[in-house]
Amino acid sequence: MKVDFVSDIACPWCAVGLNALERALTNLGDGFAIELEFQPFELNPDMPAAGADLLQYLAAKYGLGEAQVRANQATLHERGAAVGFAFGARGRVWNTFDAHRLLHWARVEAGAEAERRLAHALFAAYHGQGRNPGARELLLELVDALGLDHARAAQVLEGDAFAAEVRAAERQWQDAGIHSVPALVVDGRHLIQGAQKPEVFEQVLRRLAAQA
Repeated sequence: MKVDFVSDIACPWCAVGLNALERALTNLGDGFAIELEFQPFELNPDMPAAGADLLQYLAAKYGLGEAQVRANQATLHERGAAVGFAFGARGRVWNTFDAHRLLHWARVEAGAEAERRLAHALFAAYHGQGRNPGARELLLELVDALGLDHARAAQVLEGDAFAAEVRAAERQWQDAGIHSVPALVVDGRHLIQGAQKPEVFEQVLRRLAAQA
């Protein structure tokens, strides 16, 4: 069973959804074969490299005041803790395109497990530590921590490697009707929208497997 996890590093619910999905997969057991692939989606593709103040960004895009943002963050923290993800303070929103390029590189040149580990590291750096997932120094720091090829990663980031592939994938999923994330697409035709709880992911995946 192929599961495409359409997400953005800037999306806090994507961090919750990934951890919830992995808990569901653990519950399903080793006999339940899943191929997980991360697919790019940018919530703020026009964000400049300098980023933007989080409260100002959310107020402008969604009309949220500080009180609503604080309430939403409290809910996020609770849902994250329930699936083992620790949210921290973050004050800015950043551009994530280079992070998506690096995730694509990790899968193509180091394999699916490298991509998965890098995705977790990026979510933790941004949503857990408030660090900029578009900063080259952070991206290379994560590459080093995961034991990936530093020189090759630096080469990718210094040029435009995999930019066309990421843009094409973004268009593909938007054209397929994905306009919010996280979104899970199972075997290219079944959509599971949002950061569901682990038991919901487990139930749906069992049902789809039985139907197949």
